[in-house]
Amino acid sequence: MELDEFLDSTLKDAGYGGVDVQKTPIGTRITLYVTRPGLVIGRKGSGIKDLTSKLEQKFSLSNPQISVLEVTVPELNPKIMCNRIAQLVERGTAFRRAALWTINTITNAGALGVEVSVAGKLRSERAHFEKHSAGIVPKSGDIAGRVVKIGITHVLTKMGLMGIQLKIALKMKSQLNSSSLKMRILRQRERKSQLAI
Repeated sequence: MELDEFLDSTLKDAGYGGVDVQKTPIGTRITLYVTRPGLVIGRKGSGIKDLTSKLEQKFSLSNPQISVLEVTVPELNPKIMCNRIAQLVERGTAFRRAALWTINTITNAGALGVEVSVAGKLRSERAHFEKHSAGIVPKSGDIAGRVVKIGITHVLTKMGLMGIQLKIALKMKSQLNSSSLKMRILRQRERKSQLAI
């Protein structure tokens, strides 16, 4: 968790999307998922060497071997999209517009469902909470654990601190074939049609 937060702050410009750490007898293998690997690697590998030395000193990792992988579809990675919302809000875009733009981008990329929660001092001195969603995002059960990915970030604005949570339900063939998800989709459609009437 601490390593993830450190990498998130260090590799913000490179579009940090997550880390995978494996302890091996030789050392620690760290796989970074970023949208722009060139920024992490640096000229002639200087960025990787810097990062390796920082990780050795700060987290006392034995012989860290860092590999950098590019995220092929950044729109389906909740951490990357959460950071994009944060950047938009920092630049002065309205939080609601940023949230709805993100929802449209993610659904167009092929997600099953999206849910953006924004909390904090949004419009006034009083803290508020807003939730925007599209599609289907399973909340509980085994399917939610397998399909839903979560990203959380914080933004310091003029009004105060704002928290952003993004949930993306990914389409997976094995999950789409399951009868429980199909039944849930049908029930939600029935409820929506009943509410419309």
